[in-house]
Amino acid sequence: MYKDILVHIPTERPMRAVIDGSISLAAGLNAHVDAVAVGYVASTTAYVMEGGAAVAAVFEMERERALERAEAALAVFRSEAGNADISCTCHPIGAIPVDAAGSLGEMARLHDLSVVLQPDPEQVTFDNEIPREILFQAGGPVLFLPYTFRGAFTAKRIGICWDGSRVAARALRDAATFLARAEEIAIIAINEADTAPDASANNLAKHLGRRGLSPRTISLSATRADIQPTILSLAADENLDLLVMGGYGHSRLQERFLGGVTRAMLEAMTIPTLMSH
Repeated sequence: MYKDILVHIPTERPMRAVIDGSISLAAGLNAHVDAVAVGYVASTTAYVMEGGAAVAAVFEMERERALERAEAALAVFRSEAGNADISCTCHPIGAIPVDAAGSLGEMARLHDLSVVLQPDPEQVTFDNEIPREILFQAGGPVLFLPYTFRGAFTAKRIGICWDGSRVAARALRDAATFLARAEEIAIIAINEADTAPDASANNLAKHLGRRGLSPRTISLSATRADIQPTILSLAADENLDLLVMGGYGHSRLQERFLGGVTRAMLEAMTIPTLMSH
């Protein structure tokens, strides 16, 4: 059960989607929310010189301004949370991007679920980087809400993107709370011939049946480049509320690289998507 939820509130992007989605989710689960907003301090401000009182004074002034931006974003969330009568704590952060990403990753590890806004490729902002960092660092489920999302979050009709992989299995387990409450579950098997027989969609359906769930399986074929649009097209046809999928990627020299399907989904998602890495 998700009882402790972390929400990242953007300071440099519209925040309505993540506020509406996270508050309605928390209200439905009777969960506590820790809302975090980051006011970013430019790296050049922190490192343009080595030491010195003048540099320290400039950095502190910039950090205070960054905290004010974070506080302003959280004031909107706090007001909406109060109207919904949910338990919440707000955490403003003023920091350079790399430190902010590390702090949110650490916080996410002690929450049942993290809620973030889909990155917007049309905007150049560190608010686009934080959701990806949380996915890599949390060690748990991350719910991505599309920036076009409006209204209350619901997960009555769920699609499980299944390929038999470790990350798909992790996402499946991490979505247990949503699956137990769903009215309809569809197992989406793309190119099932590539899936190991012991981890087939048919065996997944049996496994879920033992948990009292009644999924149906949808098998499709697609080239690798078409996997993401095929999933989203099916989600629209089936009127799904939520997708569950593994978040593929790897780390190299402290940089984060997403797999092709994961990256494409984050760029073009049309419905809320729960990912685990």
